[in-house]
Amino acid sequence: MAYDRRTFTAGLAGLTFFATFPRAAGAQQVERSSLRLGVANKAHLYYLPLTLAERRGHFKDYGLTITTSDFEGGGQSLEALLAGSVDVVTGAYEHTLRTQAMGQDIRAVIELGRFPGVVLAVRKDRPFKSHAELKGMKIGVTAPGSSSHFFVLYVMAKAGLAPADATFVGVGGGPAAVDAMTAGHIDAISNLDPVITRLQQDGAIRIVTDSRFPRVNYEIFGGTNPAAVLYAKQEFIAANPNTMQALVNAFYKTLKWIATATTDEIVNTVPTDYFLGDSAIYVAALKANLLVYSKTGIITRQGMNSALNMLATFDPDLKGAKIDLQRTFDDRFIRRATVLFDDPTNSDLENDERRPDVDLKAFRD
Repeated sequence: MAYDRRTFTAGLAGLTFFATFPRAAGAQQVERSSLRLGVANKAHLYYLPLTLAERRGHFKDYGLTITTSDFEGGGQSLEALLAGSVDVVTGAYEHTLRTQAMGQDIRAVIELGRFPGVVLAVRKDRPFKSHAELKGMKIGVTAPGSSSHFFVLYVMAKAGLAPADATFVGVGGGPAAVDAMTAGHIDAISNLDPVITRLQQDGAIRIVTDSRFPRVNYEIFGGTNPAAVLYAKQEFIAANPNTMQALVNAFYKTLKWIATATTDEIVNTVPTDYFLGDSAIYVAALKANLLVYSKTGIITRQGMNSALNMLATFDPDLKGAKIDLQRTFDDRFIRRATVLFDDPTNSDLENDERRPDVDLKAFRD
């Protein structure tokens, strides 16, 4: 494959990056060199930055040893954090909003994904004209309380449906999810790649809403909608500022690498068991998600509002809730890790659509 995303602009960004990071790396000693990190369905492309940071040794570059606990859904990762069995979580930004509403001070420190990348699809043989037809369906999600669950609840709410109008089944994010759809155990699925691409290649589904594509996100949310982030309890952040800086540095270094690496380089870095039995499936899935990842690591104010508005659409606990959005994202660490650029939501969309390794026609069909 000859897909190469190295450009002159990316090269300049790389020069700035490498000039910046030696100073960051030589900063104060971390308070905690060993950390427990929670994630849900790590093989999902939603969490590609985590896998790449591990595989490329970026955590070790900053003096960190990470032990990962992989859960079935994002809600379980959050529960593990609240219970103290993990120190930090790579999970959906929405969880910081929900915990703030419950009086729990959980804060994101870097944005890994600027679009959810969640795809809603129905069985290929099922007639479907509008989201109102989700009523009465059995819908597979990775797990209750996950980003895939939130996404379909939002789509339903916009169609005038209540959460109780459908039945939700946790199917995970791997082969079990594929089997649930192909065996006919569910009518629709809200999931992520590579599961979606596997089902699409198998001819088992028809995609009805695809948040991997930027323009769809602008139509649904009005702009970016922060997805995967790194979050932790505020008390842990306050007690371990050098450790949090090292974590953010490692993840930011990974985001910069994703932005300049070739498709082959990325695919060759991930474990082969992520491929769902076919490397070509993973390649196709990767190319469908290249626009999802954050360019700056910064959650914009528009993105915060977008996520809150989404949750408030279907969650009665968040309707009218007084949430200080600034308390959901501690931007000090990412601002130290990078030179800031203009808000990407203002100018990136047109540039995204010119990227040579993304088949935009596949998104529109």
